[in-house]
Amino acid sequence: MRIYGTGVDIVKIERISKILKKKLVIKKLFSENEISKCLKIRNKSACFAKKFAAKEAFSKALGTGLGKVINFKEILILNEKNGKPYIKLINKTKKNVEKKLNKKSFKTFLSLSDENDYAIAFVTITL
Repeated sequence: MRIYGTGVDIVKIERISKILKKKLVIKKLFSENEISKCLKIRNKSACFAKKFAAKEAFSKALGTGLGKVINFKEILILNEKNGKPYIKLINKTKKNVEKKLNKKSFKTFLSLSDENDYAIAFVTITL
């Protein structure tokens, strides 16, 4: 296993709180599953902030940033039954990432945390 890239992102939760007031923006950034999950949680803003940071960190680990290769809404931040977060790519983003990495088989590792005013995500992509 070889590390392809790592990425980290930190987000001020208050910034995401302001974005949450714009429903169209939320639908551009998050999947229905992500929106549904975060709306059920007491601290909705922290939930969305961690998912936002994870998507940014993934784009940094990939080395592309956002744009033509990846679409925020097609990077799903989900949880295993035990709560461990993971990344699932779908649609055009999945195909573009496989093409960029020149592999259909790769792994992503994701760590999320929040404390008071900030949420942070760390992503590693391995081949």
